Amino acid sequence: MMSVIRRLLIGKPLHNNELAHERLPKWKALSIFSSDALSSVAYGPEQIMITLITVPGIIAYGYMAPVALTILLLLAIIALSYVQVAKANPEGGGAYAIAKKNLGELPALVAAGSVFADYVLTAAVSVSAGTAAITSAYPPLLQHKVFIDLFVLFVILMVVNLRGVRESSNAFVIPTYAFLFGVLALLGAGCYKALFDAPYLIHPDALAKQPLDWAMLFLILRAFANGCSSMTGIEAIADSVPMFRKPEARNATITTYWMAGILGVMFIGITFLIMHYHIVPHHEVTALSQLAEKVFGRDGIYLYIQLSTMLVLYLAGNTAYNGLPILLSIIARDGYMPRYLATRGERLTYSNGIVLLTFMAALLIVAFQGQIDHLISLYAIGVFISFTIAQTSMVVYWKRERQPGWVLRAWMNGVGGVTTGIVVLIITVTKFVHGAWIILLFIPFIVFIFKKIRGHYDSIAEQLRVPEELICEGNSLSTAGKHIVIVPVSTPTRVVFQTLKYAKLIGDNVLAVHVASTEASEEKIRQNWDKWNLGVRLVILRSPYRLLMNPLLEYIENIVQKKASNDYITVVIPEFETPKWWHRLLHNQTGWILRTTLILKENVIVTTVPYQLKE
Repeated sequence: MMSVIRRLLIGKPLHNNELAHERLPKWKALSIFSSDALSSVAYGPEQIMITLITVPGIIAYGYMAPVALTILLLLAIIALSYVQVAKANPEGGGAYAIAKKNLGELPALVAAGSVFADYVLTAAVSVSAGTAAITSAYPPLLQHKVFIDLFVLFVILMVVNLRGVRESSNAFVIPTYAFLFGVLALLGAGCYKALFDAPYLIHPDALAKQPLDWAMLFLILRAFANGCSSMTGIEAIADSVPMFRKPEARNATITTYWMAGILGVMFIGITFLIMHYHIVPHHEVTALSQLAEKVFGRDGIYLYIQLSTMLVLYLAGNTAYNGLPILLSIIARDGYMPRYLATRGERLTYSNGIVLLTFMAALLIVAFQGQIDHLISLYAIGVFISFTIAQTSMVVYWKRERQPGWVLRAWMNGVGGVTTGIVVLIITVTKFVHGAWIILLFIPFIVFIFKKIRGHYDSIAEQLRVPEELICEGNSLSTAGKHIVIVPVSTPTRVVFQTLKYAKLIGDNVLAVHVASTEASEEKIRQNWDKWNLGVRLVILRSPYRLLMNPLLEYIENIVQKKASNDYITVVIPEFETPKWWHRLLHNQTGWILRTTLILKENVIVTTVPYQLKE
C-alpha cells in the first residue's frame, strides 16, 4: 500500500540516461531559479515603507525613493558580479565552490553556511508571504496561517520537487509568468493613472521628511537593510548552472540578465506606486493588495493579482528547493555534509536535501508563527555575506588566471565585493537586535558542524585504510588462527536448532552458552541437549541473581582476552521474527539488546540468524 502511494505522489523511478532530459531551457529556468527574486517585490518595497513610517514622531516617508534607487544600483552591481561567477564556475556551487578554489576552506565554509541559512529562510519567508497575500483577500483564513504554511511546504513544494526538475518546472512556470503579467499590468495601469488621472505624480505626504541626523540615518539604513530582502535568490542561478541546457554558462548568464532587468523594473515601479498613493502599513493587508485595490478596485483583476501573488510567493520557495539540494550535494561530496546528501534519488533529484530543507523551513515557520516581519529580520545577512565572499574570490581568480580583459573584470568584482561588504555591516548593525544576531551565531555553529563532519570522515578513512605491510604478497589473506563461534541459547527450540546448524557451517569450534538461574532450568536444558546430540559443546553459566546479560557478556569478554591475535570470535544470535509489528511488543528484545551491546565491542563479530514465523 505504501509503495502504491509513493508511486502516485513521486512517480516511477527515472533511468540515469534521462538526466539530460531534466535540464532546463532559459524560459523555464527563469521561472524556476528566479521566482524568489522576482516575487520579492511583493514584500521588499513594503518593508522599506514600514520601516520608515512606523517610528512615532519621525517623518521619514520622503526617504523611500533614495533608498529604493540605492537598492536598484546595488542590484545592478550584484547581477553583473554573479554573471562572472557563473562563467568562471560552470560546475555550479556558487559562492562556496568559487571560494574553495580561490580563498581556501574557511571562507568557503562560511559562504556555505550563509547560503544554507538564506535558502532555508527563503522557503520560510516565501511561504509565509504567500499566506499573507491570500489572508489579505480573505481575512477569516488568518487564524489558520501556520497550518496553511505547513500544508504548502510539505504537500506542494516538497512533493512536487521530489517528482523531479522537469515536473517542478512544468508545475511552476505558469504561476510565475501569471504573476509577472499581473504585476506588469498593475504597473502599467497604475503609472497611466498617476500620469494622466491624478493631480500629482507623488502624494505630497510621501515627500515629507525630517532633516537628516544620526537617528534618521540609522532608520534609513535599517529601511535599506530590510529592502535588500528583494535581492535574495539572485545567487540561485550561479548555484545551479549545471541544470541549464548547453551551453550552460552562457544560458545562465542570459537568464541572470533577464531576472535582474525584470526585477529592477518591478521593484522601482511598485515603490513609485506606493509613494504615489501614499500607502501606509495595514496589519492584515499587504501593500501590494492595497495598490491593486486602488488601481483596479476590488474586482476580478484584483483577485487575479492576489491569487497569482499567493501562488508565486509559495513557489518562490522553490528557488531554495532547486538551489540548496544541489549546493548540499557539492558540500557533501567534499565531505562536509553527510554523504547521502550527494546521491540522487529515484527521480534524479537530490531527495535527501529536499526533505532536509522542508523540515528546517517548517521549524522556522512554527518558531516564528509565520510572521513575515520577524522572519525578515533574519533575512538577507546570510546572502550578502556569501555575495561578499564570492566577489572577493573572483578578484583572486582573475588576478591568477589573467585572461584577456581580466583587469576590468577584477575591478567589477572588487567593487561588488566592497559594496556588499558595506551592506553586510549595515544589515548587522541595524538589524542586530531584531534577529540578525541569530544568523551571526548560526553561521559559526554550522561551520563548526561542517568541520566536525569532515573530521569524522577523515578519521574513518584513516582507520579503514589498509596498511602497506598487510598488502605484501603472501601476507594479505593469511588463514592462520582459529574461529570460535558462540551461540547464546535460552530455550531449546527450532530457532536454536537452525542457528546451531548455521554455526557449524561457518566454524568447527562452536560453543553453545546457556545462562541458568536455577538448577531445574539447568537440568532441563542438559536433557534436551543430550537428545539433540549435535556434537556441540554446551557451556552453562550459573546466575543466581537472574541476570542474563551480564554473565554472558563476561564470558565472551573472557574468551576475547584469551584469544590469540589472529583468532576470530563470532557471536551468532538466534531470533524469531513475528509477521505483525505489534507481536514484537509481546516478546522481550534480548537478542536485539545483545546484538546492540556486542557490536560496539572490539574483536567480536556479531551476526543474527532470523527465523520467520508464519502466524
